[in-house]
Amino acid sequence: MSISPIGWLHTLGSLPAIPLATYMLVRHGRIVPETTPGRAYFWFMLLGVLTVYPIARQPVSSIIASVTLFFLVVGYGVALWRRAKQAWTYVQCVALSITVFLLMVPTVSETLRRLPVDDPLATGLNDPFLLAIQGALLLALIVGIPFQLRSLYRHPVHREGHAR
Repeated sequence: MSISPIGWLHTLGSLPAIPLATYMLVRHGRIVPETTPGRAYFWFMLLGVLTVYPIARQPVSSIIASVTLFFLVVGYGVALWRRAKQAWTYVQCVALSITVFLLMVPTVSETLRRLPVDDPLATGLNDPFLLAIQGALLLALIVGIPFQLRSLYRHPVHREGHAR
């Protein structure tokens, strides 16, 4: 399991985004850019996305990185647009939830195909176990987004960026 220095920067740089996302999803039900964890999530995600390009071995990696970067910029960009507070908060919620999904799919894939070192849990990209986990992540996204949007609708204070 050989990882280049830029690969280590990518891995260790983007790793903190996972507990940050988990914390915000559990605490607030969404990624909240206006909070300290939300700001940290942005920088760790940006570091992770930008370091994909020099290490990507397959074109799909650069495509996923570009799509993630797009949703990251949309999600955090609407937070800067003061007039967009209400309606665009829904767009922000969806965009940032997609960034979490796009973070987790390659993370799970790489982890399951590399660990344990001598006998990885998944043998390749088409391994049934890996596909099941990725399917579960997709299902969590598809089911989770409507719940997040419903919560935003029912609790207007969450739309204002004052998540509890």
